[in-house]
Amino acid sequence: MTLILYGGIRGTIIFERMPTLVADPILYIIILFVLISVVVLMLNKARDRKLIIGDNAIVFHNKFNDREIPLSAIEWLYIGNERSVRTAGQSQMVIIKMQERRRWFRIRIGRYEREKELLIEMHRIAERVPKAKRPLMRLRKTM
Repeated sequence: MTLILYGGIRGTIIFERMPTLVADPILYIIILFVLISVVVLMLNKARDRKLIIGDNAIVFHNKFNDREIPLSAIEWLYIGNERSVRTAGQSQMVIIKMQERRRWFRIRIGRYEREKELLIEMHRIAERVPKAKRPLMRLRKTM
């Protein structure tokens, strides 16, 4: 929209002190942002990433594989705020710790389209699995 609006305004109104439309750096910056946005949109569409919440499992789906987390294998679940990252105005985060896995699954609610519905579903799942207090998120010391 910005590209079309800017091109329309610059094409109809003549500014004496502005460079020509072909040599306008603002136009090139807008075109760059449009191209980057189109490339990112195509990559996201190609990866086909989805979060599927079923009655007995949570499935992380992408184009190449599915990773299923059965609710019975969840050691604990934490729903809370993340201080370091604010995504789309939300700072809600869900951390899932599985029994036989060392690393956590971290779901940032603000990165999904229907974030209110996802948060409601996560609270529904949290009623069925053990909850945890705020997990410690420390960096490992490397020696």
